[in-house]
Amino acid sequence: MNANARRFYNLRPFAVCSGGGAMFSFIHAADIHLDSPMLRLEGYVGAPVDRIRQATRRALDNLVRLAIAEKVDFVLISGDLYDGDWKDYNTGLYFLSRMAQLTEAAIPVFIIAGNHDAANKMTKSLRLPEGVHRFDWRRPATFLIEEAGVAIHGQSFPSGALTRDISSDYPAAIKGYFNIGMLHTCATGSSDHDPYAPCSVEGLKTKGYDYWALGHIHKRQVLCEEPPILFPGNLQGRSIRETGEKGCLLVRVENGRVGHEFFPLNVFCWERCNVDVSEAQTESGVLEKVMEKVSALASQTDLPLAVRVTIGGACPAHDRINSDPERLASLIRAETISLLRDRVWIEKVRVNTSPPPSEDFEGAGGPVELLLNLIEEIRGDPDQLAELGGWVSDLWDKLPHEVRGGEGAVSPKDKDGLSRLLDEVRPMLVTRLGLSK
Repeated sequence: MNANARRFYNLRPFAVCSGGGAMFSFIHAADIHLDSPMLRLEGYVGAPVDRIRQATRRALDNLVRLAIAEKVDFVLISGDLYDGDWKDYNTGLYFLSRMAQLTEAAIPVFIIAGNHDAANKMTKSLRLPEGVHRFDWRRPATFLIEEAGVAIHGQSFPSGALTRDISSDYPAAIKGYFNIGMLHTCATGSSDHDPYAPCSVEGLKTKGYDYWALGHIHKRQVLCEEPPILFPGNLQGRSIRETGEKGCLLVRVENGRVGHEFFPLNVFCWERCNVDVSEAQTESGVLEKVMEKVSALASQTDLPLAVRVTIGGACPAHDRINSDPERLASLIRAETISLLRDRVWIEKVRVNTSPPPSEDFEGAGGPVELLLNLIEEIRGDPDQLAELGGWVSDLWDKLPHEVRGGEGAVSPKDKDGLSRLLDEVRPMLVTRLGLSK
């Protein structure tokens, strides 16, 4: 920490003292995943690879700018600063260069390691600048900011798979201080995240802390308001599973009262766009409805977007668009480039339409009509879907693991998935047999 910082803060681990300031502010961030590799991006058509791969750095830049502009007293990073060991030292050097800016502004930083940057995952390391403090992984520790009257408690992960409640070992609140607990945790559990350092809200409250700065869950959540027990979410979405605005919490404390405000910091946004094309008679009509929704989505933000389009509804154009879904996806991408330039990238197009209820193929006659009716009968009958799954189970078992586990793979035991496959088979048959309307 530089000389200016020493005048404002007296930082000591495991110290006990009295007094404390009545007004201060800090930033609570987590899950930066700096230089996350964004695997397989090259496989996506037209993906803005460089922009997406630089997004975590630009989001960190925004965090530093916000801290300096708001003149916060300190910054908390509650785990997963990195995405695992670095490919080279550039990741660590980039982080240190940004921390140097905060040190110059007399803003100390406190970090706990999460499952992605646990002690056993980081074989490379660089000396942290003075003013940046990382909690030990062996046991809980406490840092005091004496001039502000703040006690910060935390512990880093020793390993990636930490499945016990480490918060139970945290020290009791220090009287006369505003006590903050930093914890990387799944809390009460989430189906989208591994069950690391599980804990309960009631268990955290027993510590008597004034604020809990959590990390690990990438979606912003308020587990409790009194005291605040909060997840800020991650700093930058990295896939379609992490949609919407991402950023940090700016926390202000005045006379013992705590207020928190979300600040978006992401530079690239992932969004889902669900389009009902029930009234579309033709492929052109479907395209028009999709572009209306995508354009409306783009108008709501100045950020570049990655959009997954899902098309649904009982649609008269069902057979046409399902007979060649790649053609429709290409048309949507081309129209997006024409209208929105580089502001929107279509990450994927999914077609989940169905035929209109009134549609039939009585005019087809003979075996064709029987075949189409049989498909309709099977897709609506759970017993027949189970029988169909049994027919293909031997073939499924012989497929390579990467095929069975790949996106879009349908297990023979997945009746809903088999029904969707029949939806895809039907329009192909209709088109190839020359029956498309």
